[in-house]
Amino acid sequence: MGNNRKEDTMTTLEKVLYTAKSHVTGGRDGAAKTDDGRLEVKLSSPGTSGTGTNPEQLFASGYAACFIGAMKAVGGKIGIPVPQDVSIDAEVDLGPIPNAYGIAARLAISLPGLDKATAQKLVDAAHQVCPYSNATRGNIDVTITIV
Repeated sequence: MGNNRKEDTMTTLEKVLYTAKSHVTGGRDGAAKTDDGRLEVKLSSPGTSGTGTNPEQLFASGYAACFIGAMKAVGGKIGIPVPQDVSIDAEVDLGPIPNAYGIAARLAISLPGLDKATAQKLVDAAHQVCPYSNATRGNIDVTITIV
């Protein structure tokens, strides 16, 4: 049964800039392929001997890539150049929550050449505009550290 009711706290897109499309078969032990053919992966449940990736790894990679993009976008606006060798080690945990399963995320951000205060200002600003941060805020535990 679908629920088309908007939540009071939900933010509606002002304009759709891009739509990602993926076709998945078999769930966690299946396959995924994007409509443009740029991504085609086998899926395997975490902790099994399967050779595929899993939704948690894909989420970790997507969040990290998106967050770097957000830092570059806000960095230009607030006058903080993002180092070319910026990197993020992302971890996504899967575990039980009451009556279901949930995830938690950790981002360890490396910004070589930026002092701690400048790096923190950049990360804080990016965390406010990153689509993944906005999607997860108030829904899962997200820990962001500068390393």
